[in-house]
Amino acid sequence: MTIFERDAKTVQPPWPFTGREDELELVRGSVSGGRQGIVVTGPAGRGKTRLVTEAVRGTDCVRVVGTPETRGIPFAAFAHLLPETVSLHRAVQLMSSVRLLLVDDAHLLDDASAALVHQLAAHGRTRLLVVATEGTRTPTAISRLWTGELLPRLALEPLPREETARLLAAGAGGPEPLTVNRLYRLCQGDLRLLRELVDAVRERGLPRRVPDSAEWEWRGPVPITASVRERAAHLLDRTGPGERETLDRLAFGEPLAVDADTLDLDALEALEADGLVHVDEQGAARLAHPLHGPVLRAAAGRLRARRLAGTPDGCAAALETETATLMRAIAETDVRAVPAPVGEWLVAERTGIPARHAAVRARFARLRGELREAAAWAREGLRTSPGDPSCHRELALAAAQSGATGTDRVEGRPAGAGGVRLTVSAAVTSPSRRTANSPHTAGGSAAARGHLGVTSGTADEDPYDAVRLGAPDRAVGRLTGVFAAHAEALARGDGPALDRAAQTLEERGFLLFAAEAYAQAAGAHRDPSAARTSRTRAVALARRCQGARTPALSGLVLGELTARQRQIVTLAAAGLSNRQIAEKLTLSIRTVGNHLYSAYARLGASDRDALPCLVELPEAQPA
Repeated sequence: MTIFERDAKTVQPPWPFTGREDELELVRGSVSGGRQGIVVTGPAGRGKTRLVTEAVRGTDCVRVVGTPETRGIPFAAFAHLLPETVSLHRAVQLMSSVRLLLVDDAHLLDDASAALVHQLAAHGRTRLLVVATEGTRTPTAISRLWTGELLPRLALEPLPREETARLLAAGAGGPEPLTVNRLYRLCQGDLRLLRELVDAVRERGLPRRVPDSAEWEWRGPVPITASVRERAAHLLDRTGPGERETLDRLAFGEPLAVDADTLDLDALEALEADGLVHVDEQGAARLAHPLHGPVLRAAAGRLRARRLAGTPDGCAAALETETATLMRAIAETDVRAVPAPVGEWLVAERTGIPARHAAVRARFARLRGELREAAAWAREGLRTSPGDPSCHRELALAAAQSGATGTDRVEGRPAGAGGVRLTVSAAVTSPSRRTANSPHTAGGSAAARGHLGVTSGTADEDPYDAVRLGAPDRAVGRLTGVFAAHAEALARGDGPALDRAAQTLEERGFLLFAAEAYAQAAGAHRDPSAARTSRTRAVALARRCQGARTPALSGLVLGELTARQRQIVTLAAAGLSNRQIAEKLTLSIRTVGNHLYSAYARLGASDRDALPCLVELPEAQPA
């Protein structure tokens, strides 16, 4: 079953199926062996139909679909399978011969069809895959499939940000990280909206190629398509006293302090009660959905927009607050996600941001293991201040930990006047070649010089780098907190203690450091089962670190592949085509392709161009 989206001009092929490996295996397993099936639920646009379609691909499956137009016609969904006039009892008899039945849009079934599905589940002779949309009226016979425990239910979560990035990267070049983040925020897990926005952005010629990269970036207004307007119709139709004015003020200036001089408090209370506005603990109000602001701004007339629109200078105080919040989080060694919408809005609207804020954002992202995002923020700062040393440094450090240009030197070519070339020693490459300004914040403290939890040392050396390189003796007595615990556990070769340090690092948002600690734990454990658990966790975290390549992660990735996958991936990374690999290993081209597809999913790679960065190729042998 292949689904195509049609508009007035083109027929668009579906995007490749990406992510959802665990959910896919769960759905496949639910219709194998002695199991009776599963119900998959979730909001519209989350990819439920695509998931079950992939799960039944290649099987003998019968499909029925509910539609709103036929809810009053008995057995309408089964019209192609049943006689024109049939009783429920006879319908159950006729359908019991079907071994696998896929019921799509089950929330739209007529009552007779819903009752038939329920009876088939109760009889247990037909395996059922039932798809229903949450937040809509569902026939009782369908909802009782899971509330009555006839079938298990899978409530589909939004596609994670990392998987969304992989989906967007399918094909020739994907969006850069800040564009990925923007699309992810706007769509909130709605993959149909994601497709529509990307298509609209491309049709309007809005993407721009990132210099010296295959990636593209999107800045400027959000395209207001018919579907986007439809999704925000409930917002535009608000007619209560002061409500529309309050919404517009937030659209042009959020977040705003809850203040009677700025906002209509009665209107704000009504909007908050209906879930259209969110007020945080600090008393700042903002629109509840990131898509609402662009729609409201587009709907405002030119004069109204001119009256309400702020200026970059007007955002200075809020931006400084965000900068201080991020710096405080770094200083407190806790880099869990912090809401910082003002900087994101300024970048999205192509307004430009101060280099100081960009450098702090880059540093915060790098410490979280978001290396591509760190580089993107640094580039944004260099657009406004091409010579800013902090942004140059962050760009180089992000590239170094991504293994961008080798192990000794890193070259970055930031956007800006003159195409400035920067060459610095790579961070975390050898105990004797360490760069300053690793995790740091501004100020005169040790943290400002680049050290987290450092009690002594010079400004040109970060003892925690030595821990990450596997030389904890160089950091003895020079670290505090979780970083000291990491160093001490590594020095003792204590696998369980390394696991505990890794868990604490992960909880505080240091995903790359946590991945490295888990990888070290995998080598320290004497229990093979504990080693596998640590290694699995290290791989999972490393895949979220946007291409990180550091010594502690060396050789980590291929271990989660099967022997055949490792063999094929290594050949593909060396440059062999699928046909050449098939001939070399005496396999079919299709088998090679299937193995590569599965390996991409496990490695977090979008295509074979990413494989050389993930696979350590064997050294060339002399002739």
